[in-house]
Amino acid sequence: MASSHTPELLRAVDVMRRVHQTCVWSRQMTHDALAPYATEEAAEVVDAIERGDRAGLREELGDLLWQVLFHAEVAAADEADPFTLEDVAATLADKMTRRHPHVFAGEVAETPERVLELWNAAKAAEKPARTSVLDGVSPAMPALALAQKVLGRAERAGVGLEFREEIAASEAIEADSGEALLPASEEELGEVLAGLAALARARGWDAERALRARVRALADEVRRAEVEE
Repeated sequence: MASSHTPELLRAVDVMRRVHQTCVWSRQMTHDALAPYATEEAAEVVDAIERGDRAGLREELGDLLWQVLFHAEVAAADEADPFTLEDVAATLADKMTRRHPHVFAGEVAETPERVLELWNAAKAAEKPARTSVLDGVSPAMPALALAQKVLGRAERAGVGLEFREEIAASEAIEADSGEALLPASEEELGEVLAGLAALARARGWDAERALRARVRALADEVRRAEVEE
């Protein structure tokens, strides 16, 4: 299957190279200037998936691939510290081989949980300089995605557990009373989030900034806990 796709993939690489060499707009692009396009194209991939748009997904994946090719071409033209698409691919293949020892080495992983354990162990071995569970979490993520990521990392440090406790308490009340206190589906959660966004708009608040500030405070709490260990 891989070989059948190689000619078109190589053609895409060649198209990118020619565009970067001859297009005035493309020649002046930098990684910083291109960064917003990568975010936009990734969001459009997600949108196509959520809409179940198969043809749209094929197109949007191509647009996202174009961004990868574009950044690699910009990097190759950097006189101070160049690297190529081949370097990117080699780094990726090496990393994924290390992180899947149950596929490429002798480890055994019969459950998704074990796969995740092996992944995290390999990742930790690759980056021994990291000292916090929050290392590697990009603060540039959208606030909601950042909140979910930081909450997951915080639990490893024993921080932010009050959120789980509050959920468990509400679930216990629901079980006893039959009263619905929490969203029971992603659709209901969306309604709650939309309501909170509407409240923020009505009060003149910035919902993104408010959540980001709370997540920042949680991250600070995690780092304090790690220092005290």
